[in-house]
Amino acid sequence: MSQIKIPHTQGPVISAITHRWSPRSFADRAISSTDMDTLIEAGSWAFSGSNEQPWRYIIAHRGTPLFAQMWELLMPGNQPWAQNAAVLMLSAMYTKTANGNPNQWAMHDIGAANFALTLQANSMGIYNHVMAGYNKARAQAELDLPADVEPVVMIAFGYLDAAEKLSEPFLARELSPRTRKSVAEVVLRREA
Repeated sequence: MSQIKIPHTQGPVISAITHRWSPRSFADRAISSTDMDTLIEAGSWAFSGSNEQPWRYIIAHRGTPLFAQMWELLMPGNQPWAQNAAVLMLSAMYTKTANGNPNQWAMHDIGAANFALTLQANSMGIYNHVMAGYNKARAQAELDLPADVEPVVMIAFGYLDAAEKLSEPFLARELSPRTRKSVAEVVLRREA
């Protein structure tokens, strides 16, 4: 099994965050529908502008026709390793509020929901890899999304497996250290 890649941080970041990472090597082990429901519920508790909760999900377990259909939507750089995921999930959002106005916070809200459900997944030993590399236009049409629901990201879920089962360039990516920009690089202005 792959080792969890824990980064070196500048401050005392909680383990729920430092243990979150995006592996590509998944074991041949199913995730139950009950566990997926738990992840979705965890996401539902994310903050949301006017409590609109614009996030919506399409969930496909490996071995189903829907999984194959969603895998076909992935860009070639994601297909080799994502085929081993236990679940592929499309994360989508309503672009309008309940009163029909554009929801200018929808992208923010779905990001928060996705992060909450990924932290829940990690707490259950389920890892995930969020992907922007898929064909959004095809997803919209082929997954029969309503006109006011926009696809955002695909997420692969599974239990960790040995990094060595991956071919290059994925093996090197799986084994390389995790890095992030420093606090100084991302703070634009500060007054104390």
